[in-house]
Amino acid sequence: MVLTNQYEQLIGQHEGSYLSFGIRAFLCICKKTRGVKGAVTISIDIVGKSFWKDKQTIQVLEDVRLTIVPGEFVTVIGPSGCGKSTLLKIIGGLDTDYEGEIVIGERRVTEPGMKQGFIFQEHRLFPWLTVEENIAANFNLKQAAIRRKVDELIEIVRLKGFEHAYPHELSGGMSQRVAIARALLRDPEILLLDEPFGALDAFTRKHLQDVLLDIWQEKRTTMVLVTHDIDESIYLGNEIVLLQARPGRIHKILPVNLPFPRNRTSTAFQSLRQKVLSEFEKTDELLLTDGSGI
Repeated sequence: MVLTNQYEQLIGQHEGSYLSFGIRAFLCICKKTRGVKGAVTISIDIVGKSFWKDKQTIQVLEDVRLTIVPGEFVTVIGPSGCGKSTLLKIIGGLDTDYEGEIVIGERRVTEPGMKQGFIFQEHRLFPWLTVEENIAANFNLKQAAIRRKVDELIEIVRLKGFEHAYPHELSGGMSQRVAIARALLRDPEILLLDEPFGALDAFTRKHLQDVLLDIWQEKRTTMVLVTHDIDESIYLGNEIVLLQARPGRIHKILPVNLPFPRNRTSTAFQSLRQKVLSEFEKTDELLLTDGSGI
């Protein structure tokens, strides 16, 4: 691409300057949005979010402004109580009692909707429905288009052969895959995931991370995932948003410029992990624990 080559030349001429940083960011957005069908930009502008507790106002979020480009996979991490899940609920339209606005494309989010897919920490499947019926939910499986999309999603989330199983016959990881497929059937403009793998064992968690990456790379759905796990945030995301606590603000946004599939033991991965940890140590309210969690 001639235009891209011209920009690369400019980067070389101004390496290390703010101009080169801006050009790199522009090119990154161009690459990510290229070929993303029906892609829209998500604009987050939260002036403030507070709760009333014990006869006093608790400021949870303040001055949170973020733009998510189409097809982005953003991971959000931060100390407990910094407002990660609250931020996700606001983006999804589940919490509208705040100052500011969320805009998806040209549409202001004022309520929950199918265009904001939401995956909770628990799968929340209907126990009386099979896997394929849970995915379809209020859609009619007898319609050819719905049948075709459900079958396609069952393949994508690796549940072929379990179409007629009920939730009590599934593992926790399988149930979460059903929940993800159900959200994707609605063609969301953004998929929001609130620590969906937090209660799973390490092996199942790693497997589902790979499944989620396969889905993201195939569907190119914009995703925002909240996690307490630094390794998970680097392994999945191409941008990490670090929140600080009381009130929750964006402390730092770090790009993850590592190719897929990512190797957790590689020098580049571990180097970025140390950088993320270093940024956390700069926040006053952060409590670090051993291992990859926060």
